[in-house]
Amino acid sequence: MSMLTPPGMGGKYRITGDTYPRMRPPRRRARLLALVVASVAVLGLVGWGTLQLIDVFTGGGMKTTAAGRKAHCRPRTEAAPAARVKDVPAPGRITVNVYNATKHGGLAKQTADELRKRGFRIGAVGNASKDFDQKVKGAGVLLGPTAAGTTSLPVLATQLAGAESRTDAGRKGADVDLILGDGFKGLTEPAAAGRALTALSAPAPTPSADSAKKGC
Repeated sequence: MSMLTPPGMGGKYRITGDTYPRMRPPRRRARLLALVVASVAVLGLVGWGTLQLIDVFTGGGMKTTAAGRKAHCRPRTEAAPAARVKDVPAPGRITVNVYNATKHGGLAKQTADELRKRGFRIGAVGNASKDFDQKVKGAGVLLGPTAAGTTSLPVLATQLAGAESRTDAGRKGADVDLILGDGFKGLTEPAAAGRALTALSAPAPTPSADSAKKGC
């Protein structure tokens, strides 16, 4: 009698051999699980293919947002032109007052002489007022009336890169001030200043149709 046969039992209840029977999960459940997985995969492929067809037939007029969703993109007609100077006056029409706000003497006169060579009119030359004296950390400050914000100041700014432009609504007259700061190392090179001055009056570029599509 095998050790697997309970005591007192034999005949058709007798278990022979020394190997335990193995229990197997029902095959029906495994087939059902495989069927569900396959169905989900097929539905995913169908949905992706549908989106691709829509994108093709709509001319690619959809874009993917940061959230990964498709969103319609409106075609661009024309980009707004960049702000331009209303009236670009010639340097000979601009009177510049040059003031030195640094501890280094002689900067105002040297700068005024260079600006005169470049065609600007020179007004007052001297030390800066208490409002600016040793308080300008950058290359300089350009100061003028409100109207100069789109006329004289941009022209003067081409001569000193990095200068800060300011306007004063209560200021009288058309003169503008150039206040030299601690960061002043000299005026912009004449060639570079000339290119910047030419760019002020250049028309704004109109974007092409291709560039408009790329921006979508």
